[in-house]
Amino acid sequence: MEMSFEMGTNSTNSDETSGTTPVLDHTTSTFGQTSSEDSSSSYNSTPTSKSLSTSAAMPRQMRTLEDLYANTKEIKETYACQFALSLVEPVTYKDALTQEAWVTAMKEELESLEAHKTWSLTDLPEGKHAIGLKWVFKIKTDAAGKVNWYKARLVAKGYVQEHGIDYEETFSPVAHFETIRLILSLAAQSGWKVYQLDIKSAFLNGVLQEEVYVTQPPGFEVKGKETQVYRLHKALYGLKQAPRAWYSRIDGFFSDNGYNRSVNEPTMYVKRCQGNQMIVICVYVDDIIYTGTSLELLVDFKSKMVKEFEMTDLGLLQYFLGLEVSQMKTGIFLSQKKYTGELLKKFGMTSCKFAATPMSPGDRLIVDDGGQDIDGYRFRSLVGGLIYVTHSRPDIAFAVSILSRFMHCPSHHHFGAGKRILRYLAGTIGYGLWYGNGYDVELTGYTDSDWAGSSEDMKSVSANVFSIGSGAISWSSKKQPVVALSTTEAEYISAAVGACQAVWLRKMLRELCCEQKDATPIFCDNRSAIFLTKNQAFHSRTKHINIKFHYIRSLTESKEVLLEPCDTNEQIADILTKALGEEKFSYFRAKMGVVVI
Repeated sequence: MEMSFEMGTNSTNSDETSGTTPVLDHTTSTFGQTSSEDSSSSYNSTPTSKSLSTSAAMPRQMRTLEDLYANTKEIKETYACQFALSLVEPVTYKDALTQEAWVTAMKEELESLEAHKTWSLTDLPEGKHAIGLKWVFKIKTDAAGKVNWYKARLVAKGYVQEHGIDYEETFSPVAHFETIRLILSLAAQSGWKVYQLDIKSAFLNGVLQEEVYVTQPPGFEVKGKETQVYRLHKALYGLKQAPRAWYSRIDGFFSDNGYNRSVNEPTMYVKRCQGNQMIVICVYVDDIIYTGTSLELLVDFKSKMVKEFEMTDLGLLQYFLGLEVSQMKTGIFLSQKKYTGELLKKFGMTSCKFAATPMSPGDRLIVDDGGQDIDGYRFRSLVGGLIYVTHSRPDIAFAVSILSRFMHCPSHHHFGAGKRILRYLAGTIGYGLWYGNGYDVELTGYTDSDWAGSSEDMKSVSANVFSIGSGAISWSSKKQPVVALSTTEAEYISAAVGACQAVWLRKMLRELCCEQKDATPIFCDNRSAIFLTKNQAFHSRTKHINIKFHYIRSLTESKEVLLEPCDTNEQIADILTKALGEEKFSYFRAKMGVVVI
């Protein structure tokens, strides 16, 4: 059914019920790229004029960054000076009408909805209710802050949905950042190139099981049928069940094509072929990264994806979830320079005085410190931003962990501690994780604890860090759930927590054909704690320890992990338990692979 839409708000657009828009002829990129500098492939596209018809079936095709929204007049004609355009994202539909770029983006969104057969126009059945819709506008930029395209997303007001009527199950997994770092580390050491795909309008591929109705899009009501509603057949963005419906769709596609879902990471898929050939795929909603041993497998995977979904080929992985990835001949560098710069700008710290460490060794933050209360929203925004930076900067993990304890009652002193972390980041903005090649794929861990480090409740900190080759892939700095009665107990609890993480990482490596034949060494600087893991002796000083922490004994017996002694001066996890002086901090930071390239 071909439909004409009415721009119902702005009188200057009231006659714009149909039009012609160039339909893009998309091409795919090649895999013949050897470095991050070569990743911007030459893409050739030949636009052809075609009448805009929302009923016409859109062929599934690969889209490149050069292709995306090439029919947007502002982008085509001012590509060299994109920042001349307003970078303010519209809040309402009326605001968006002031720029042709947003009008075009809205039309393309509706065209995509029709192409995916997302809905059908009908009368609202008696006893049913229609969920409202709204427009959300977003400017998409690359790692350098350059505008890539303007995106208008039509979303449902899912917050009005009723459980059991409009939806049932909603859970949908996303990839852990440890998984992403693990894949990048293995790719670096094996010399594999990592590529990225983006699925256009991913949620529209998910099939709805429930009967759901929505109102017509604001400003695009169908002439003569303004009182009718749409019945959804596909999962529109904003619906509570939309992420789950999309995950079920992509998971089924991978399964049908021989890509095996990981038992330990439901968003990672592996396909093994003869001759030790393998491809690894990791999914984060609609973003996909993939790598492997064989160029043939990579090409085959991309070909299958193009046939099934409308894709954007982003070529070599460069920017993923705020992470900047530089692929070089000698390894892979992971950083967040752009995101950190935006965080500094947000809090007015772009020209601040640098700090040598994220936290002064003498700082002792407490809840009721007598300091003046501050805006809790602004403080939580700061801590949330800092937490995201820790995905590539384990060197600030301890300081951020301490800061997050005061989210409910921040004071001026707490905010000052947060600004100190920003001052440290400003001076080390170019730092990131380095995964070099030429190393053996051997998992190594460190665990440490700072006994009774919390002055509030005298609880200790559990810290662990795991590395493969030159860089850390997993780390944690967290307050222990119970009060430890001695340094030995605190270290023992920390080791038990670290051992559990080691088990998960070993399972992941096994699925990636990198099985650890020997026990994973976990270095600890407390010999009494090491003794407890190897001996079942019942002692009055240890009889009260929670049973779950004794799991490490079982892992030691089965030779999955092995606690080994190390000198305190070589205990890398120490950087995650307390504020250190500049010299020691810098040493452990480098040991974790946090460097500047």
